[in-house]
Amino acid sequence: MRFKEHENNTNLITRLDNVVKEDKISHAYIFEGSTCIDKKAFAESFIKGILCNKKLGENCGSCSNCSKIDHENHEDIIYISGEGGSIKDADIIEMQDKLKTKPFGERNVVVISDCDTMTVRAQNRLLKTLEEPPGKSVIILLSENIENLVQTIQSRCVKYRINYFGSENYDFMLEKAAKVAEMALERQPFYKIKKEVDDIMGSSDDAGAFLDGLQVVYRNLLLEKSNGISLYKDEKLMDSIHSIEKARKQIKEGVAVSYAMKDLLLKIGG
Repeated sequence: MRFKEHENNTNLITRLDNVVKEDKISHAYIFEGSTCIDKKAFAESFIKGILCNKKLGENCGSCSNCSKIDHENHEDIIYISGEGGSIKDADIIEMQDKLKTKPFGERNVVVISDCDTMTVRAQNRLLKTLEEPPGKSVIILLSENIENLVQTIQSRCVKYRINYFGSENYDFMLEKAAKVAEMALERQPFYKIKKEVDDIMGSSDDAGAFLDGLQVVYRNLLLEKSNGISLYKDEKLMDSIHSIEKARKQIKEGVAVSYAMKDLLLKIGG
């Protein structure tokens, strides 16, 4: 199957290939990946495989369904993204109303971008649809951090992680993040920690890549902690991960990058 973000995801793509070829499509999926990954394009590659007219078990890239998906005007695909920084109850109600409509083809497909910005009320409403999905509908949730989703939603979805490695900028940000995390955990002075990120304060893209790297660092520290080889407390590591999520959300909502980053550094270094 033709996929964007193919490199470093060959095992995942093989699994999704088999899902389509063997017609073992589940009613709900979560694709988790960093900000750097075009998760929507990845999901659309999978959807093409599901809806492709040629029924070859892959996305041909040339039939009418594949073409419509490329142009985001397929009648049976419902796209949802948060207005004003979060996905609200009303957005899920609108989705549920659309799912009541009989699809033109075999099934309706829902793509929810930034699903981890859903309010608790929206998540609870979505849960009802996941428990009783209409017809052969498929719901795909795109997430940067599934830890922001309630466990009941996670348990009703097939979860996949999309990897992103090999980018020179990503490697650079991961190294920078590791250094900042080490300084913060050692409680070094704020001005020294801030100096390490001064060069990315003016770019939301750079800040996003840095936050992704920082989250990877803290997650790895949590894994080490579970294996008994970390000196840091779980509470401190989890609080830092939540602070990273808050900074990411602030930047998405239009808060100045410099303000969001300074606030983050103060919290993880406190």
